[in-house]
Amino acid sequence: MPAPNESRCLVVDDEPRLRRVLVRLLEGEGFACREAGSGIEALELLDHEPVPLVISDLRMPQMDGVALLREIIARWPDTAVIMVTAVAEVESAVACLQLGALDYVAKPFHLDEVRARVMQALDKRRLKLEVEGYRQHLEERVKEQAHRIEELSLERLQALVHFLEEKDTYLRGHSVRVTKYAVAVGRRLGLAQGVLDVIALGAELHDIGKIGVSEAVLHKPGKLTEAEYRHIMEHPVIGARILEPLMRETPIALAIVRHHHERLDGKGFPDGLKADAIPPEVRVVTVSDSFDAMTSLRPYRPAMSIEAAIEELQVWKGRQFDPDVVDALVAAFPNAASLPVATSEVRPLHLPPAADEVRRASN
Repeated sequence: MPAPNESRCLVVDDEPRLRRVLVRLLEGEGFACREAGSGIEALELLDHEPVPLVISDLRMPQMDGVALLREIIARWPDTAVIMVTAVAEVESAVACLQLGALDYVAKPFHLDEVRARVMQALDKRRLKLEVEGYRQHLEERVKEQAHRIEELSLERLQALVHFLEEKDTYLRGHSVRVTKYAVAVGRRLGLAQGVLDVIALGAELHDIGKIGVSEAVLHKPGKLTEAEYRHIMEHPVIGARILEPLMRETPIALAIVRHHHERLDGKGFPDGLKADAIPPEVRVVTVSDSFDAMTSLRPYRPAMSIEAAIEELQVWKGRQFDPDVVDALVAAFPNAASLPVATSEVRPLHLPPAADEVRRASN
């Protein structure tokens, strides 16, 4: 007896008498059978209701058994197909096995042989489905484990970023504030929650590459040499290199890490991307990062006032910063009390920063 989910069958033969013999045999074994007099009619029935088992004659007008088999294998690969053939056509039947048929019976056939071949074909089908199900389950488990490993690794890196910032008086809380600015700006721009989540991930990890930058250079109170400045500006590349194995599924977050120091005019680092080559999510973090850097204390300068930092963003709109993002930042935080940075951390600066300080403001 077939399993309950295997109890439907389609018999395809252009000879009604032979078709009825097979139908009676299969119905006696518990199958619910449908009949088709041609390959074309069989496909119409299968389109309406696929079945686990098809028994088809090899020689039929309009569409022969081989053409029908190809269609079934392509469109319903889980269907077990048994071919019925004349003794002289055994080679053709063997060729059908190579195409994907599970078995064949030769005319004139014995009913016991048909019964045995049908049960054997269904056993093969059942085993094939079990193997496929196991394979898919295994692939899903492997993907789940790999994803969990990536999540744990990212969580550790996020914890490392916060630990390093806590050790650094000048960087303490920077990544958290940049994340809050960037998410608020993105929300103001009408970005979807999924995009905001990617921005948040990239913003939180954007400076992780500073692990590979000399602390003496990071904390140098005086003017940087050209070599020191270029050394600091290697941190986006270092960060992207660290995160690339863990962020293949979030390429935009990885782009934020690598490109948050690019400029619209193409004069940024590390790749000199220009205008639309810089993803919009990156531009959001670039403005947020620069604003927080300017309004935070650094070893080489005091913190700028909020007003001065906004004025600096306005001055560089269209050259360094995306104008829409700058406007969104201003609109997202209409007063100092709504800013993530504590007002006590912001020291007024009434004079415009020197050229070197402007250049380093987003470091």
